[in-house]
Amino acid sequence: MAKPNNTTTESHQCWRCFFKPRVLFRVARDAFAVVGVVLVLYHTCFHMSRVVSESMAPTLWGTDHVSGDLVLTEKVSYHFRTPKRWEIVTFPGPGGVLMKRVVGLPGETVSLNSDRELMIDGKVLPRPRDLADIKYYPYGNLRRGSEFVCEGGYYVLGDDSRDSDDSRFNGVIPAELIIGRSWAVLAPQEHRRWVTPQ
Repeated sequence: MAKPNNTTTESHQCWRCFFKPRVLFRVARDAFAVVGVVLVLYHTCFHMSRVVSESMAPTLWGTDHVSGDLVLTEKVSYHFRTPKRWEIVTFPGPGGVLMKRVVGLPGETVSLNSDRELMIDGKVLPRPRDLADIKYYPYGNLRRGSEFVCEGGYYVLGDDSRDSDDSRFNGVIPAELIIGRSWAVLAPQEHRRWVTPQ
């Protein structure tokens, strides 16, 4: 008669131990604790949203909540520093959150010259190479010959400013309304990348 396999017997005993109510309670408690920490970390440090308009094309793409870029915003940096020029910031808008690029800092004067180049305090603003092909349109408070003083906030524009509800029409975005810095495109896979310009 064959002897019982000790390994099999020990395995069965381990499974019986695992399914004891006390053990199950400990496993469930630890799992909920881990999930809780992850959720708190996410809500404290990050925000995710879909791009549902073309106002930030070609940097961020999207026309609806299904196919638009899924953008991860990090909310930690601005606890330690202020937004920098050319960063894309996330802030609340009429229909949800909006994402626009910072071009004017508090206290600066923003204008467009006859070649549709952005000017800060009367001087042409050099751009990162990734943004060299972006064209800004003289609408709203940036009509030709107009100057706008950034009092109490940040002047933001869409990368496709032909159709962008931005600071030309709504004025500056106060620092306290900024959720964080749009950091990375997570999906779709072919658009996955960091969004900080070079």
